[in-house]
Amino acid sequence: MIRQRFELEIDAVIPTYNRAETLSRAISSIVAQTYPVKNIWVIDDGSTDMTFEAVAEFEDQVQYVKTANLGVSHARNLGVGLSTSKWVAFLDSDDEWLPQKLEKQVEILRENPDLKLIHGEEIWIRNGVRVNQHKKHTKSGGNIFEKSLALCLISPSATLIRKETLLSLGGFREDYPVCEDYDMWLKFCSQYPVGFVSTPIIKKYGGHNDQLSRKYFAMDYWRVKSLNSCLHLPHITNSMKRKIQRLIVAKSEILLNGYQKHNNTRDMDEIEKIYKSVAFLTR
Repeated sequence: MIRQRFELEIDAVIPTYNRAETLSRAISSIVAQTYPVKNIWVIDDGSTDMTFEAVAEFEDQVQYVKTANLGVSHARNLGVGLSTSKWVAFLDSDDEWLPQKLEKQVEILRENPDLKLIHGEEIWIRNGVRVNQHKKHTKSGGNIFEKSLALCLISPSATLIRKETLLSLGGFREDYPVCEDYDMWLKFCSQYPVGFVSTPIIKKYGGHNDQLSRKYFAMDYWRVKSLNSCLHLPHITNSMKRKIQRLIVAKSEILLNGYQKHNNTRDMDEIEKIYKSVAFLTR
């Protein structure tokens, strides 16, 4: 018996800012997919380099939109809003999809049609050299909310997500310059299980100077803010709340000690207020 092909329309969204030197590689990796996308949206977040020229190489294969420099979350959200498919796949402009990325994700979705997000394993490249991930970065599927509390365990470049679900979660927070992906996947995983491809589906590149994670050193400041907002989601159970509260306390104590040591008062009051609001609940 011949199994009927599972058809799925997918739009790809690439947010980019001054990444002309890697953008062609990213677009090419989408064009080379064994499972084709319907549209490729390149959202140029106010680039001042040769981004337009890089996109022009692909002529009618790409939908190009340029905006003011409003951040990666705005670019992703705009791409989602412009997309015309029920499913969206993100690709950061410095990363690369492996050729069967979408095909493998669609196959999992065919077997598990209730899933709303599928991600997968990654190959990490740092300064041109392949490196091993630390144990704390181990990826998985299923109900991964608790695993996702400490740090981000889903890379945007590795995701295939139902557009309707993403919009229902409010999209990526545009007031977060970093950890916007951590915040989104935390909200998602608190409600839904995730699908997972156990073999590598992307190459994730790092080590370059313009990475946001290198620009913002106190990443836990944004994680604490996200954890605190997660406490107030209507579906969060008491068990989830206790885990979130304990982590807020642990991360806040480290942040506050660092603020005092380096005489950094800019964010101290905000974190101290969050800390005090939950600390007594964990005793």
